[in-house]
This record gives sequence, structure tokens and C-alpha cells, in this order.
Amino acid sequence: MGLMKRGRSSSWALMAMVVLMLVAHNEVKMGEGAQVSPSQCKEERQLGINHCKSLVFGQPASASCCERIRVSHWECVCPAVDAKLVALIDVNRAISILRTCGRTVPRHFKCGAVNFP
Repeated sequence: MGLMKRGRSSSWALMAMVVLMLVAHNEVKMGEGAQVSPSQCKEERQLGINHCKSLVFGQPASASCCERIRVSHWECVCPAVDAKLVALIDVNRAISILRTCGRTVPRHFKCGAVNFP
């Protein structure tokens, strides 16, 4: 199966994919208590979308997309993960992309409405 379930194409699916990909780096930072402003979060999410949009079309993660995955904060990502977004993506594909970018997802990690296996 491709990136999106049932062939749906929307900006929400792109956002969902980016959001789930950004989670991998962030599980490490959860205990650090990093303070990120709402404007910084908005900028991080937009940069993630801009750098990783080719994933929606089944292309592999670019170097700049992987870099965004590695530097984004979980505080900016998880609040955007709701059931509507999770329904649009293939979590296993997201995990595969995370691994390709050098990140791991802890077993049973929860971010917003998604529970990683």
C-alpha cells in the first residue's frame, strides 16, 4: 500500500504523514522539557510539510526531509495528531520512513491519537 490509504489525496494526509514522521526524534526529547513557542511550532510544522511533501507521492525521504524529522520537537507535533489525520495514513509506512531517516519508534509509543505498535 502506498503512503495514503484508499488513494486519498489531501493536505491533511500530507500533514498526517509529516506529523507521524516527526514523532520519532521527539520521543528522546520528551523528558527534557524543552520550551517551544506556538510560533516556533507553527514554523516547524510548515518546514516539515515543505521538506517532506514528496513522500505523499511515494518518493523516498530526501536528506532535507530526514533532517526535519531529526530536529523537530514533539511538543509541536503530537497535538496535531487527531483521529482524522491518523485515518489517512499508513502507520507502518511512516515507521519505515522514520527508520530510513535513522530514527526509531519506541514500542507502544503514543502521540496524539496514534499508538505505534
